[in-house]
Amino acid sequence: MALEGASMANKTVIIAVVNKAYTEGDKPMLDMFLDGFWLGEDTRQLKNHLLVVAVDQTAFERCRFLGLHCYKLKTEGGDFVGEKVYMSEDFIKMMWQRTRFLNEVLRRGYNFVFTDTDVLWLRNPFPRLTLDGSVDMEISVDNFNGDQWSERNLINTGFYMIKSNNKTIALFDEWYGRRNNSAGKKEQDVLLDLTREGAFRRLGLRVRFLDTIYFSGFCQDSRDVHVVSTVHANCCRRISAKVADLTAVIHDWKRSFNISAAGNQTMEFRWSPHSACRNSWIS
Repeated sequence: MALEGASMANKTVIIAVVNKAYTEGDKPMLDMFLDGFWLGEDTRQLKNHLLVVAVDQTAFERCRFLGLHCYKLKTEGGDFVGEKVYMSEDFIKMMWQRTRFLNEVLRRGYNFVFTDTDVLWLRNPFPRLTLDGSVDMEISVDNFNGDQWSERNLINTGFYMIKSNNKTIALFDEWYGRRNNSAGKKEQDVLLDLTREGAFRRLGLRVRFLDTIYFSGFCQDSRDVHVVSTVHANCCRRISAKVADLTAVIHDWKRSFNISAAGNQTMEFRWSPHSACRNSWIS
């Protein structure tokens, strides 16, 4: 019912997963995420197709309060309420629970765009994605190597679009099946291993790796603010640092319009430095 309520006509859903830590603070990460849909170009209607998956009761109640499509995920083992610091044991457990749930979405015949809530949607990304069914999966990368079909790109599971079919379900089965034999690795690392081992080719999957000029992040800024669709607070360790630097991204985004409106061709646009995220690895 949750999927049907959020689905587009072509059975595609936008999915984000949150816990209590993403709904707390002076500026919760979930609220920051929703700001992108409000401020972005041609993004407001996309919120109607967003399904927020809550892993605890507080996150679920906050989601309902915000009037979103919400689903309470029953999780197995672990406490998923507080902030899960990058690569901690509970962080890794939560990522695997997410993978299991997303596999179930595919099995029910729904395509989806998965997005972390630390991804700002500044423009409607769908015009930059392949919607004719010729590509099984399109996934963001930390650093784009210039070739959208190269499996040497360093994938990031914080933003990807995937089509529901037997091949993608087989990929998720194999991916989730490795969870108990991948100690110390998050699900993204395991998917990267599968990529390096040729799993995409073996399963007959056509996978496109997204150019950071359109689907950018803090690891590699977009080279053109006038075409960027999403900005991901990757290469960052803590929620507070992500919120601080994403706030700067929103200010940059607004500033870019002022530069364009003024017709000032001599003023070069530059993204603000992601200082809080850089320092999050030190503290």
